[in-house]
Amino acid sequence: MLGFLSARQTGLDDPLRLQRAESTRRVWGLELNKDRDVERIHGSGVNTLDIEPIEGRYMLSGGSDGVIVLYDLENSSRQPYYTCKAVCSVGRNHPDVHKYSVETVQWYPHDTGMFTSSSFDKTLKVWDTNTLQTADVFNFEETVYSHHMSPVATKHCLVAVGTRGPKVQLCDLKSGSCSHILQGHRQEILAVSWSPRYEYILATASADSRAKLWDVRRASGCLITLDQHNGKRSQAVESANTAHNGKVNGLCFTSDGLHLLTVGTDNRMRLWNSSNGENTLVNYGKVYNDSRKGLKFTVSCGCSSEFVFVPYGSTIAVYTVYSGEQITMLKGHYKSVDCCVFQSNFQELYSGGRDCNILAWVPSLYEPVPDNDDEADTWGIFWKHLLFLLLSLFDL
Repeated sequence: MLGFLSARQTGLDDPLRLQRAESTRRVWGLELNKDRDVERIHGSGVNTLDIEPIEGRYMLSGGSDGVIVLYDLENSSRQPYYTCKAVCSVGRNHPDVHKYSVETVQWYPHDTGMFTSSSFDKTLKVWDTNTLQTADVFNFEETVYSHHMSPVATKHCLVAVGTRGPKVQLCDLKSGSCSHILQGHRQEILAVSWSPRYEYILATASADSRAKLWDVRRASGCLITLDQHNGKRSQAVESANTAHNGKVNGLCFTSDGLHLLTVGTDNRMRLWNSSNGENTLVNYGKVYNDSRKGLKFTVSCGCSSEFVFVPYGSTIAVYTVYSGEQITMLKGHYKSVDCCVFQSNFQELYSGGRDCNILAWVPSLYEPVPDNDDEADTWGIFWKHLLFLLLSLFDL
Protein backbone atom coordinates (compact mmCIF):
# COMPACT_ATOMS: atom_id res chain seq x y z
CA MET A 1 0.00 0.00 0.00
CA LEU A 2 2.79 2.45 0.88
CA GLY A 3 4.50 1.66 -2.42
CA PHE A 4 1.30 2.46 -4.33
CA LEU A 5 0.83 5.71 -2.42
CA SER A 6 4.43 6.81 -2.93
CA ALA A 7 4.31 6.07 -6.67
CA ARG A 8 0.98 7.90 -6.95
CA GLN A 9 2.35 10.90 -5.03
CA THR A 10 5.44 11.23 -7.20
CA GLY A 11 3.50 10.74 -10.45
CA LEU A 12 5.20 7.45 -11.36
CA ASP A 13 1.92 5.55 -11.47
CA ASP A 14 -1.36 5.96 -13.27
CA PRO A 15 -3.79 7.56 -10.77
CA LEU A 16 -6.25 4.70 -11.32
CA ARG A 17 -3.73 1.98 -10.45
CA LEU A 18 -4.07 2.48 -6.70
CA GLN A 19 -7.84 2.60 -6.99
CA ARG A 20 -7.95 -0.64 -8.99
CA ALA A 21 -5.56 -2.39 -6.63
CA GLU A 22 -7.64 -1.42 -3.59
CA SER A 23 -10.89 -2.41 -5.34
CA THR A 24 -9.36 -5.80 -6.14
CA ARG A 25 -8.24 -6.27 -2.52
CA ARG A 26 -11.75 -5.45 -1.32
CA VAL A 27 -13.38 -7.99 -3.64
CA TRP A 28 -10.95 -10.67 -2.44
CA GLY A 29 -12.08 -9.89 1.11
CA LEU A 30 -15.84 -10.10 0.57
CA GLU A 31 -17.70 -11.67 3.49
CA LEU A 32 -21.23 -11.74 4.89
CA ASN A 33 -21.89 -8.50 6.75
CA LYS A 34 -23.19 -9.42 10.20
CA ASP A 35 -23.77 -5.76 11.08
CA ARG A 36 -26.12 -4.97 8.22
CA ASP A 37 -29.52 -6.49 7.51
CA VAL A 38 -31.80 -5.92 4.56
CA GLU A 39 -35.39 -5.65 5.69
CA ARG A 40 -37.31 -8.80 4.80
CA ILE A 41 -40.45 -7.94 2.84
CA HIS A 42 -40.87 -10.74 0.29
CA GLY A 43 -43.02 -13.66 1.30
CA SER A 44 -41.38 -15.96 -1.25
CA GLY A 45 -38.15 -16.19 -3.23
CA VAL A 46 -36.24 -13.12 -4.45
CA ASN A 47 -35.75 -13.44 -8.22
CA THR A 48 -34.07 -10.20 -9.25
CA LEU A 49 -32.09 -7.24 -7.87
CA ASP A 50 -30.87 -3.98 -9.39
CA ILE A 51 -28.95 -1.02 -7.95
CA GLU A 52 -29.41 2.35 -9.64
CA PRO A 53 -26.21 3.56 -11.38
CA ILE A 54 -26.61 7.26 -10.54
CA GLU A 55 -25.81 7.25 -6.80
CA GLY A 56 -25.53 3.54 -6.10
CA ARG A 57 -27.85 4.11 -3.14
CA TYR A 58 -31.25 2.64 -4.03
CA MET A 59 -31.91 -1.03 -4.81
CA LEU A 60 -34.93 -2.70 -6.39
CA SER A 61 -35.97 -6.28 -5.70
CA GLY A 62 -38.62 -8.45 -7.36
CA GLY A 63 -40.03 -11.63 -5.94
CA SER A 64 -41.97 -14.77 -6.80
CA ASP A 65 -44.90 -13.23 -4.90
CA GLY A 66 -45.17 -10.47 -7.55
CA VAL A 67 -44.03 -7.84 -5.05
CA ILE A 68 -41.47 -5.12 -5.90
CA VAL A 69 -39.52 -3.42 -3.11
CA LEU A 70 -37.33 -0.31 -3.18
CA TYR A 71 -34.55 -0.20 -0.54
CA ASP A 72 -32.30 2.60 0.70
CA LEU A 73 -28.81 1.10 1.16
CA GLU A 74 -27.31 4.17 2.86
CA ASN A 75 -26.61 4.03 6.61
CA SER A 76 -28.33 7.28 7.56
CA SER A 77 -28.25 6.39 11.27
CA ARG A 78 -24.41 6.25 11.27
CA GLN A 79 -24.66 3.33 13.70
CA PRO A 80 -22.42 0.27 13.30
CA TYR A 81 -25.45 -2.04 13.32
CA TYR A 82 -28.27 -1.08 10.99
CA THR A 83 -30.97 -2.35 8.67
CA CYS A 84 -31.42 -1.28 5.05
CA LYS A 85 -35.05 -0.21 5.17
CA ALA A 86 -37.66 -0.54 2.47
CA VAL A 87 -38.55 2.95 1.27
CA CYS A 88 -41.69 1.75 -0.48
CA SER A 89 -43.10 -1.32 -2.15
CA VAL A 90 -45.62 -2.49 -4.72
CA GLY A 91 -47.41 -4.96 -2.48
CA ARG A 92 -50.21 -7.43 -3.13
CA ASN A 93 -52.82 -4.75 -2.39
CA HIS A 94 -51.40 -2.28 -4.90
CA PRO A 95 -53.75 -1.80 -7.87
CA ASP A 96 -50.93 -2.22 -10.42
CA VAL A 97 -49.12 -5.13 -8.76
CA HIS A 98 -47.95 -7.97 -11.02
CA LYS A 99 -50.27 -10.98 -10.84
CA TYR A 100 -47.46 -13.52 -10.91
CA SER A 101 -43.72 -13.82 -10.29
CA VAL A 102 -41.56 -10.78 -11.10
CA GLU A 103 -38.58 -12.03 -13.11
CA THR A 104 -36.64 -8.82 -13.82
CA VAL A 105 -36.48 -5.31 -12.37
CA GLN A 106 -34.25 -2.56 -13.77
CA TRP A 107 -33.71 1.11 -13.06
CA TYR A 108 -33.84 3.54 -15.95
CA PRO A 109 -30.07 3.98 -16.60
CA HIS A 110 -30.07 7.78 -16.62
CA ASP A 111 -32.55 8.78 -13.92
CA THR A 112 -33.89 7.26 -10.68
CA GLY A 113 -37.34 8.67 -11.45
CA MET A 114 -38.29 5.59 -13.47
CA PHE A 115 -37.84 1.83 -13.37
CA THR A 116 -39.16 -1.21 -15.24
CA SER A 117 -40.38 -4.66 -14.25
CA SER A 118 -41.44 -7.78 -16.12
CA SER A 119 -43.35 -10.81 -14.96
CA PHE A 120 -44.81 -14.21 -15.69
CA ASP A 121 -48.14 -12.36 -16.05
CA LYS A 122 -47.01 -11.53 -19.64
CA THR A 123 -46.41 -7.83 -18.99
CA LEU A 124 -43.58 -5.32 -18.95
CA LYS A 125 -44.41 -2.32 -16.75
CA VAL A 126 -42.80 1.12 -16.69
CA TRP A 127 -43.06 2.76 -13.25
CA ASP A 128 -42.89 6.34 -12.00
CA THR A 129 -40.70 6.05 -8.89
CA ASN A 130 -42.12 9.15 -7.21
CA THR A 131 -45.80 8.16 -7.43
CA LEU A 132 -45.25 4.38 -7.64
CA GLN A 133 -47.79 4.25 -10.45
CA THR A 134 -47.40 2.65 -13.87
CA ALA A 135 -46.56 5.09 -16.66
CA ASP A 136 -46.94 2.44 -19.36
CA VAL A 137 -47.69 -1.26 -19.72
CA PHE A 138 -46.59 -3.56 -22.58
CA ASN A 139 -48.64 -6.75 -22.98
CA PHE A 140 -47.30 -9.92 -24.61
CA GLU A 141 -48.81 -13.18 -25.76
CA GLU A 142 -46.20 -15.24 -23.91
CA THR A 143 -44.69 -15.43 -20.42
CA VAL A 144 -41.89 -12.88 -19.99
CA TYR A 145 -38.55 -14.25 -18.73
CA SER A 146 -36.24 -11.27 -19.01
CA HIS A 147 -35.88 -7.69 -20.20
CA HIS A 148 -33.07 -5.13 -20.40
CA MET A 149 -32.49 -1.46 -21.26
CA SER A 150 -29.18 -0.30 -22.71
CA PRO A 151 -26.96 1.42 -20.12
CA VAL A 152 -25.27 3.58 -22.78
CA ALA A 153 -27.96 4.32 -25.38
CA THR A 154 -28.40 7.96 -26.39
CA LYS A 155 -30.17 7.47 -29.74
CA HIS A 156 -32.84 4.96 -28.81
CA CYS A 157 -35.05 3.95 -25.88
CA LEU A 158 -35.50 0.27 -26.74
CA VAL A 159 -36.22 -2.39 -24.15
CA ALA A 160 -35.26 -5.91 -25.23
CA VAL A 161 -37.72 -8.53 -23.97
CA GLY A 162 -37.26 -12.31 -23.86
CA THR A 163 -40.41 -14.45 -23.66
CA ARG A 164 -41.51 -18.07 -23.87
CA GLY A 165 -41.74 -17.60 -27.62
CA PRO A 166 -38.62 -17.80 -29.85
CA LYS A 167 -38.77 -14.15 -30.90
CA VAL A 168 -36.97 -11.27 -29.18
CA GLN A 169 -39.29 -8.28 -28.79
CA LEU A 170 -37.98 -4.70 -28.89
CA CYS A 171 -40.25 -2.19 -27.15
CA ASP A 172 -39.82 1.54 -27.70
CA LEU A 173 -40.43 3.64 -24.58
CA LYS A 174 -40.87 6.76 -26.71
CA SER A 175 -43.68 5.44 -28.86
CA GLY A 176 -45.12 3.01 -26.32
CA SER A 177 -45.23 0.14 -28.81
CA CYS A 178 -43.15 -2.85 -29.91
CA SER A 179 -40.97 -1.47 -32.69
CA HIS A 180 -39.70 -4.72 -34.19
CA ILE A 181 -38.91 -8.38 -33.61
CA LEU A 182 -35.64 -10.35 -33.85
CA GLN A 183 -36.07 -13.85 -35.26
CA GLY A 184 -33.50 -16.64 -35.22
CA HIS A 185 -33.93 -18.65 -32.03
CA ARG A 186 -36.01 -21.83 -31.98
CA GLN A 187 -37.13 -21.92 -28.36
CA GLU A 188 -37.83 -19.53 -25.45
CA ILE A 189 -35.54 -16.57 -24.76
CA LEU A 190 -34.24 -16.91 -21.19
CA ALA A 191 -31.91 -13.89 -20.98
CA VAL A 192 -31.16 -10.66 -22.86
CA SER A 193 -28.44 -8.05 -22.34
CA TRP A 194 -27.38 -4.91 -24.19
CA SER A 195 -23.68 -4.21 -24.66
CA PRO A 196 -22.25 -1.59 -22.26
CA ARG A 197 -19.95 -0.48 -25.10
CA TYR A 198 -22.12 -0.26 -28.24
CA GLU A 199 -25.71 0.92 -27.93
CA TYR A 200 -27.07 -1.12 -30.84
CA ILE A 201 -25.48 -4.49 -29.90
CA LEU A 202 -27.69 -6.99 -28.07
CA ALA A 203 -26.94 -10.47 -26.71
CA THR A 204 -29.62 -13.13 -26.25
CA ALA A 205 -29.65 -16.59 -24.64
CA SER A 206 -32.14 -19.33 -25.41
CA ALA A 207 -33.29 -22.78 -24.40
CA ASP A 208 -32.24 -23.93 -27.90
CA SER A 209 -28.62 -24.08 -26.60
CA ARG A 210 -27.70 -20.98 -28.58
CA ALA A 211 -26.55 -17.49 -27.72
CA LYS A 212 -26.61 -14.77 -30.37
CA LEU A 213 -25.27 -11.27 -30.89
CA TRP A 214 -27.46 -8.83 -32.81
CA ASP A 215 -27.12 -5.40 -34.36
CA VAL A 216 -30.68 -4.13 -34.08
CA ARG A 217 -30.13 -1.67 -36.95
CA ARG A 218 -29.62 -4.49 -39.46
CA ALA A 219 -32.57 -5.94 -41.35
CA SER A 220 -31.23 -9.46 -40.88
CA GLY A 221 -30.44 -8.68 -37.26
CA CYS A 222 -28.17 -11.52 -36.16
CA LEU A 223 -24.45 -10.78 -36.31
CA ILE A 224 -23.02 -13.93 -34.74
CA THR A 225 -24.27 -17.24 -33.37
CA LEU A 226 -21.78 -18.26 -30.70
CA ASP A 227 -20.15 -21.65 -31.33
CA GLN A 228 -18.48 -23.46 -28.43
CA HIS A 229 -16.28 -25.32 -30.91
CA ASN A 230 -15.18 -22.18 -32.82
CA GLY A 231 -16.28 -23.72 -36.11
CA LYS A 232 -14.11 -26.84 -35.75
CA ARG A 233 -17.02 -29.28 -35.72
CA SER A 234 -18.96 -30.41 -38.76
CA GLN A 235 -22.32 -28.70 -39.28
CA ALA A 236 -23.82 -32.19 -39.21
CA VAL A 237 -22.83 -32.61 -35.55
CA GLU A 238 -25.72 -31.85 -33.19
CA SER A 239 -23.68 -29.46 -31.04
CA ALA A 240 -22.49 -27.34 -34.00
CA ASN A 241 -23.26 -23.63 -33.61
CA THR A 242 -24.35 -24.09 -30.00
CA ALA A 243 -22.96 -22.17 -27.05
CA HIS A 244 -23.75 -24.89 -24.50
CA ASN A 245 -24.86 -28.52 -24.37
CA GLY A 246 -28.06 -27.50 -22.62
CA LYS A 247 -30.21 -24.43 -22.14
CA VAL A 248 -28.35 -21.11 -22.13
CA ASN A 249 -30.09 -19.36 -19.24
CA GLY A 250 -27.79 -16.48 -18.31
CA LEU A 251 -25.47 -13.96 -19.90
CA CYS A 252 -23.55 -10.88 -18.84
CA PHE A 253 -21.10 -8.55 -20.57
CA THR A 254 -17.86 -7.58 -18.85
CA SER A 255 -17.87 -3.96 -17.72
CA ASP A 256 -15.84 -2.83 -20.77
CA GLY A 257 -18.12 -4.71 -23.18
CA LEU A 258 -15.22 -6.54 -24.84
CA HIS A 259 -16.26 -9.98 -23.60
CA LEU A 260 -19.48 -11.83 -22.91
CA LEU A 261 -20.06 -14.49 -20.25
CA THR A 262 -22.73 -17.18 -20.64
CA VAL A 263 -23.96 -19.92 -18.30
CA GLY A 264 -25.92 -23.03 -19.21
CA THR A 265 -27.69 -26.00 -17.70
CA ASP A 266 -24.72 -28.14 -18.81
CA ASN A 267 -23.02 -26.74 -15.65
CA ARG A 268 -20.56 -24.69 -17.68
CA MET A 269 -19.69 -21.02 -17.95
CA ARG A 270 -17.99 -19.68 -21.08
CA LEU A 271 -16.20 -16.45 -21.96
CA TRP A 272 -16.60 -15.09 -25.49
CA ASN A 273 -14.90 -12.34 -27.45
CA SER A 274 -17.85 -10.07 -28.18
CA SER A 275 -16.32 -8.60 -31.36
CA ASN A 276 -15.84 -11.89 -33.28
CA GLY A 277 -17.77 -14.42 -31.17
CA GLU A 278 -14.72 -16.57 -30.43
CA ASN A 279 -14.85 -18.94 -27.46
CA THR A 280 -11.78 -17.97 -25.38
CA LEU A 281 -11.74 -21.50 -23.86
CA VAL A 282 -11.27 -20.23 -20.30
CA ASN A 283 -11.97 -23.19 -17.98
CA TYR A 284 -14.10 -22.35 -14.92
CA GLY A 285 -14.68 -25.98 -14.02
CA LYS A 286 -18.14 -27.13 -13.04
CA VAL A 287 -20.52 -24.22 -12.48
CA TYR A 288 -23.59 -25.81 -10.91
CA ASN A 289 -26.80 -24.55 -12.51
CA ASP A 290 -30.19 -26.10 -11.75
CA SER A 291 -32.28 -23.04 -12.61
CA ARG A 292 -35.27 -23.73 -14.82
CA LYS A 293 -35.45 -20.09 -15.88
CA GLY A 294 -33.00 -17.20 -16.24
CA LEU A 295 -30.01 -17.09 -13.88
CA LYS A 296 -28.95 -13.56 -12.97
CA PHE A 297 -25.23 -13.24 -12.29
CA THR A 298 -22.96 -10.20 -12.31
CA VAL A 299 -19.39 -8.96 -12.82
CA SER A 300 -17.16 -6.53 -10.94
CA CYS A 301 -16.11 -3.14 -12.26
CA GLY A 302 -12.94 -1.11 -11.73
CA CYS A 303 -10.65 -3.88 -10.44
CA SER A 304 -7.15 -4.81 -11.62
CA SER A 305 -8.47 -8.22 -12.60
CA GLU A 306 -12.23 -8.46 -12.98
CA PHE A 307 -14.39 -10.99 -11.15
CA VAL A 308 -17.67 -12.77 -11.89
CA PHE A 309 -20.21 -13.69 -9.19
CA VAL A 310 -22.42 -16.67 -10.06
CA PRO A 311 -25.25 -18.22 -8.00
CA TYR A 312 -24.14 -21.78 -7.26
CA GLY A 313 -26.86 -23.66 -5.39
CA SER A 314 -27.20 -21.99 -1.98
CA THR A 315 -23.82 -20.25 -2.39
CA ILE A 316 -22.25 -17.68 -4.71
CA ALA A 317 -19.09 -18.70 -6.56
CA VAL A 318 -16.54 -15.99 -7.27
CA TYR A 319 -14.18 -16.46 -10.25
CA THR A 320 -11.53 -14.35 -11.91
CA VAL A 321 -12.96 -13.63 -15.35
CA TYR A 322 -9.89 -14.13 -17.55
CA SER A 323 -8.11 -16.99 -15.76
CA GLY A 324 -11.12 -19.01 -14.62
CA GLU A 325 -9.76 -19.41 -11.08
CA GLN A 326 -12.39 -19.84 -8.38
CA ILE A 327 -11.28 -17.61 -5.51
CA THR A 328 -14.04 -18.23 -2.96
CA MET A 329 -17.57 -19.47 -2.28
CA LEU A 330 -19.82 -17.07 -0.39
CA LYS A 331 -22.03 -19.06 2.02
CA GLY A 332 -24.97 -17.58 3.90
CA HIS A 333 -28.26 -18.45 2.20
CA TYR A 334 -30.33 -21.41 3.34
CA LYS A 335 -31.83 -22.15 -0.08
CA SER A 336 -30.83 -21.65 -3.70
CA VAL A 337 -29.58 -18.22 -4.79
CA ASP A 338 -31.28 -16.86 -7.92
CA CYS A 339 -29.70 -13.41 -8.37
CA CYS A 340 -26.90 -11.11 -7.28
CA VAL A 341 -25.85 -7.54 -8.06
CA PHE A 342 -22.51 -5.74 -7.57
CA GLN A 343 -22.22 -2.25 -6.09
CA SER A 344 -19.06 -0.90 -7.71
CA ASN A 345 -18.72 2.28 -5.61
CA PHE A 346 -17.90 0.33 -2.46
CA GLN A 347 -17.22 -3.14 -3.90
CA GLU A 348 -20.24 -4.67 -2.18
CA LEU A 349 -22.41 -7.55 -3.34
CA TYR A 350 -26.11 -8.17 -2.69
CA SER A 351 -27.77 -11.53 -3.31
CA GLY A 352 -31.35 -12.79 -3.29
CA GLY A 353 -32.46 -16.35 -2.72
CA ARG A 354 -35.42 -18.69 -2.43
CA ASP A 355 -35.15 -18.36 1.37
CA CYS A 356 -36.78 -14.89 0.89
CA ASN A 357 -33.62 -13.17 2.17
CA ILE A 358 -31.43 -10.48 0.63
CA LEU A 359 -27.88 -10.67 2.00
CA ALA A 360 -25.15 -8.01 1.95
CA TRP A 361 -21.54 -9.05 1.32
CA VAL A 362 -18.90 -6.43 2.14
CA PRO A 363 -15.08 -6.26 2.17
CA SER A 364 -13.55 -7.44 5.43
CA LEU A 365 -11.81 -4.70 7.40
CA TYR A 366 -9.47 -6.71 9.58
CA GLU A 367 -6.75 -4.71 11.29
CA PRO A 368 -3.60 -6.36 12.67
CA VAL A 369 -3.58 -6.81 16.44
CA PRO A 370 -0.06 -6.28 17.87
CA ASP A 371 1.34 -8.98 20.18
CA ASN A 372 3.70 -6.66 22.08
CA ASP A 373 4.64 -3.04 22.60
CA ASP A 374 7.40 -3.08 19.97
CA GLU A 375 4.96 -4.32 17.34
CA ALA A 376 2.43 -1.74 18.48
CA ASP A 377 5.03 1.00 17.95
CA THR A 378 5.81 -0.37 14.49
CA TRP A 379 2.14 -0.35 13.46
CA GLY A 380 1.72 3.11 14.97
CA ILE A 381 4.53 4.44 12.74
CA PHE A 382 3.05 2.64 9.72
CA TRP A 383 -0.40 4.21 10.15
CA LYS A 384 1.14 7.67 10.71
CA HIS A 385 3.07 7.35 7.43
CA LEU A 386 -0.04 6.11 5.66
CA LEU A 387 -2.10 9.02 6.99
CA PHE A 388 0.59 11.50 5.92
CA LEU A 389 0.70 10.09 2.40
CA LEU A 390 -3.08 10.10 2.08
CA LEU A 391 -3.25 13.72 3.22
CA SER A 392 -0.57 14.79 0.76
CA LEU A 393 -2.14 12.64 -1.99
CA PHE A 394 -5.44 14.52 -1.78
CA ASP A 395 -3.79 17.87 -0.87
CA LEU A 396 -5.66 18.07 2.45
